[in-house]
Amino acid sequence: MTHPHPRTALSVNLNKVALVRNTRHLGIPSVTRAAQLCLQAGAQGITVHPRPDGRHIRAQDVQELAALLRAWPGREFNIEGNPTHNLMEFIRTLRPQQATFVPDDEGQFTSDHGWSFPQDAERLRPLIAQCRSLGVRVSLFMDPIAEQMAAAHAVGADRVELYTEPYAAAWATEQQEVQLARYASAAQAALAAGLGVNAGHDLNQHNLAAFVARVPGLAEVSIGHAFVADALEQGYAATVQAYQRCIEQGLLDRS
Repeated sequence: MTHPHPRTALSVNLNKVALVRNTRHLGIPSVTRAAQLCLQAGAQGITVHPRPDGRHIRAQDVQELAALLRAWPGREFNIEGNPTHNLMEFIRTLRPQQATFVPDDEGQFTSDHGWSFPQDAERLRPLIAQCRSLGVRVSLFMDPIAEQMAAAHAVGADRVELYTEPYAAAWATEQQEVQLARYASAAQAALAAGLGVNAGHDLNQHNLAAFVARVPGLAEVSIGHAFVADALEQGYAATVQAYQRCIEQGLLDRS
């Protein structure tokens, strides 16, 4: 099947697989096995967000996943985190295809806001330059504020990842269209500034197709919590295929 838009890549976030594993000392479920099954089913990438407290993904997981991804040319490894915490050591040693900078506090429950400009510009600029000198693409986790996109490009970012929890929270309410318009505007501003557009946080099988259909230039979606919840019922392979059908439907609806 062909369509006039580039395909949106699916990157599977495996943090919640690690969270379940960490409740016992048996090594199951295996994070690397989960990654392998997702890649075999056609996922275009794997995402992890190793936090300093090791509550889910641990340093050894990141090392093992990097080794696994080297055997899958054309697939991408995306490591997320705060570049002022533990992220940069992973980037320097492993050189993944993408580093996603997220402005989390060390003990933060989950990511809940993006970077702000001009406040964050000076501390981000040298860290972004360091990644790019290593050949690593940099994506900045951003709220859907169109006016912030040019500033993200000005500090050297290659992409932005639009934080999609507000959209997910508005799904099936009267605010859904308002939120979709915000994200479409932010994505258009990012594209106009020369940035690629990623998205993630609380996207699921119900809300993904509509988001893909409405938001222009969507290069990648990173999906973890809902994906792993679905995989508990459907299995990894079937879940990858289900999310890719959502993406395909969104692209067709955009046409």
